Amino acid sequence: MVTQKREDLDVYNLSFESAIKLFDATKSFPKEELYSSVDQIRRSSRSVPVNIREGFAKRKYPDVFTRHLNDALGSSEETLTWLEFAYNADYLTKKSFEDFSRQYVKIGAMPRKLTRNRQKF
Repeated sequence: MVTQKREDLDVYNLSFESAIKLFDATKSFPKEELYSSVDQIRRSSRSVPVNIREGFAKRKYPDVFTRHLNDALGSSEETLTWLEFAYNADYLTKKSFEDFSRQYVKIGAMPRKLTRNRQKF
């Protein structure tokens, strides 16, 4: 079956939901982190679904679609790094860190798969 809508993309849905959960999780971070860790985590996690959606909208241009998927991959890796900082600063519990990390490793693998299978769109 050919994907017709971005809502059909599992990576879009998973990354959007994960960004919302991370937004909520960062509400408990210390106030002094509002303009550093909190801002960076929120920006990088939101960048993943934004890039996927923008790339999907331009999917008839394979190079543009691929570039946006690569940007989404980069943002998911950036989010993983910020999660490591947050965990090491004791802003996240071990369980939260592991859960979010698993999500973003999974999310990071999905744009690679989409890039390989972009002809199906």
